[in-house]
Amino acid sequence: MTEAFDKRQHRFPESRYFEDLAVGERFYIPSRTMTEAHFAAFQTLSADNHPIHYDVEYCRETEQSSKFLKPVYPGDTLYPKLEIAALTPQRSTGVVTLATTVHNQKGELVLCGEQKILPRKRGAGGD
Repeated sequence: MTEAFDKRQHRFPESRYFEDLAVGERFYIPSRTMTEAHFAAFQTLSADNHPIHYDVEYCRETEQSSKFLKPVYPGDTLYPKLEIAALTPQRSTGVVTLATTVHNQKGELVLCGEQKILPRKRGAGGD
């Protein structure tokens, strides 16, 4: 069953330590309306030569995956959501596996994927 899309949930999350996180938690990232300037700035800054855009092996090594399901056009408003799928503790950090989705203003799923981040544990690094 697919969860109903609600754009009002999209806001900035608070910074937290690894121990403060739980599988199933959701983070609704603030929306952004895309303009031609966003696309042009991205092309200018990246020169379309970053391996994340064309190198499958690089993407596998960075433990991220994304499936672009529908095109995004200038004028579209995007609503990203991250959901904690797994937590793997390590010594001073922990691996957080995030399921990623992005919907457009019509509620259509335009991207889904997974990424991993390494937040610090409380008390690590002099806290």
